[in-house]
Amino acid sequence: MNRNVHVIPTTRNGWAVEVEGTDGATSHYPSREEAVAAGGEKARLDKVDLIVHGDDGRIESRRHFGGTP
Repeated sequence: MNRNVHVIPTTRNGWAVEVEGTDGATSHYPSREEAVAAGGEKARLDKVDLIVHGDDGRIESRRHFGGTP
């Protein structure tokens, strides 16, 4: 089962890319832009959604990259 990819703020002044159902972040980035680019590539390859969270942790956007809507 493919799992969606999330870009979330971290407590250490950076951004993380997490895959649903895994333990913790798969990677960390100093900027949101870098995390969104990396997360978008992962979501595109996995054909899942990229879910981008804001500084407050709330979902700001969702991009669908194939698979089941």
